Amino acid sequence: MSVRALLIWALLTRADSAAAESLVAARNLPAQTVIAPADLMQVEANISGALTLPAEAVGQETRVAIYAGRPVRASDIGPPALIERNAIVALEYRSGGLVIRAEGRALARGGAGETIRVMNLESKTTVSGRIGADGLILVGGLP
Repeated sequence: MSVRALLIWALLTRADSAAAESLVAARNLPAQTVIAPADLMQVEANISGALTLPAEAVGQETRVAIYAGRPVRASDIGPPALIERNAIVALEYRSGGLVIRAEGRALARGGAGETIRVMNLESKTTVSGRIGADGLILVGGLP
């Protein structure tokens, strides 16, 4: 093997070993648990689909139960819920200068940026809306 080939092989091997760390649960994490740094461990393994950096998971909420030693995947976590199912929430529709506000009942649980279904309490109509950072549900003509 030439010196150049050896150098390329060494660089590739080093890159593989650095990318071979995966994030796993340090303990059983029930669904709807907000992840703390102590809940995670990095292992020297290249687990398909597993997150690699603790910062990607800390502060997120588990969507499903993750058992100790199992990989933490992006699809298994999401933003912490701001809205609980059956909670009374504020709905807002915006279009140009028009703003309409109403009360609704959340038909699902969700966090900021997620879309959930909500029943308008006055009209009994079910609408879908995106949850804002403040818990306001934006429906229709989104900005």
